[in-house]
Amino acid sequence: MEIAVLALGCFWGPEIKFSKINGIIKTEVGYCGGNSSKTNYKEVCTGNTNHAEVVKLDFDEKIITYEKILKIFFQIHDPTTLNSQGPDFGTQYRSEIFYINDNQKKIAEKVLQDTNTRLSGKVVTKISLIKNYCPAEEYHQKYLEKN
Repeated sequence: MEIAVLALGCFWGPEIKFSKINGIIKTEVGYCGGNSSKTNYKEVCTGNTNHAEVVKLDFDEKIITYEKILKIFFQIHDPTTLNSQGPDFGTQYRSEIFYINDNQKKIAEKVLQDTNTRLSGKVVTKISLIKNYCPAEEYHQKYLEKN
C-alpha cells in the first residue's frame, strides 16, 4: 500500500473523483503543509496556519501508479491558478503535491515538468515534503452523524 497527499482546491470534489478510480483503496480529507500538527477548518480559513486542504489517498501500486495518480491530479484541477480553484480563494486552496520519499519527489518533478511544458510554463503547483498532515476530523464526524 502506498500513500499520496495532494492539494487541489476544496477537498470534497477531488475526494469523490479519486474514490471512483480503480486502485485507490481509501480516501481521506485533511490539511497539510502548515505550521502545526493539529488544526481545523476554521483555523485554516484564517490563512494563518499555512495548511492546504488535501486529499490523502491510499492506493495499490500494483493497480495504479503514483505517476498515473499525478496525471489525474493535473487533469481534474487547474494547476495554473495561484491559491484558488473555481469560486474558492485562499492559500488553503493552492495546488501542491506533498511527497513522502525521494522516489515520489522525482516522479512529481517529472510529471509537473511535462505538464508545465504542455501548459506553456503557467503551472504554479508546488512540490513539498509532507509536513503536519492532519485529518479533517470535524468533517468526518459530521458525515458519520448524517449517515
